[in-house]
Amino acid sequence: MQQRTYRYYDLVMVAFVVVLVCSNLIGPAKVAQLDLPLIGTLTFGAGVLFFPISYVFGDVLTEVYGYARSRRVIWTGFAALAFASAMAWVIVALPPAPFWENQKAYEIAFGSAWRISLAGLIAFACGELVNSIVLAKMKVWTEGRWLWMRTIGSTIVGEGVDSMLFYPLAFYGSGIIPDDKLPLVMLAQFLAKTGVEVVLTPMTYRVVAFLKRAENEDYYDRYTDFNPFRLR
Repeated sequence: MQQRTYRYYDLVMVAFVVVLVCSNLIGPAKVAQLDLPLIGTLTFGAGVLFFPISYVFGDVLTEVYGYARSRRVIWTGFAALAFASAMAWVIVALPPAPFWENQKAYEIAFGSAWRISLAGLIAFACGELVNSIVLAKMKVWTEGRWLWMRTIGSTIVGEGVDSMLFYPLAFYGSGIIPDDKLPLVMLAQFLAKTGVEVVLTPMTYRVVAFLKRAENEDYYDRYTDFNPFRLR
């Protein structure tokens, strides 16, 4: 049986991978601080502003094209992120030329320790897959109603899994972040990422509506094999 083709599926996949790689390589090296009215001083990793967009793309993919196609995109993103992390490690490790004086700055920007990179890969794959599974099952349970509930609910679960895996795997016992402060850091990052998803909900609605019309597709995962390691 011939597999159906879509006009925008590949473009959404590329956008997902670009956001994922950029938010993981460019954002984490900078800690930002804003003075906000009513809230006060807010300190956060800059990547937190953009990483949740990958969850928006994951929601859009699952809502329109179904879990199986979203799963392929997630593993594509995993492979791209793994390659980018390995490339960064190799380039940072290469001995610099004697006249090149930017090695320290380069190490700060791109020199994540292997433990942090591995933790990020594991947390990403688990969080994104859980997010996609929850959204797909909620769509069937709700019979396609209340998109906002599905996108926010799945993000809460997915981002929760991501945060609970990443911070202990990356930092527990390392001395970089005191162990007793890890729960507070995890909670702050979780709330920030989920908050971005809530703010972007109107945009998610528009993108989903456009793609459903353009692709003539609104997939329901009623008979889907949810095995996360299948690629077909």
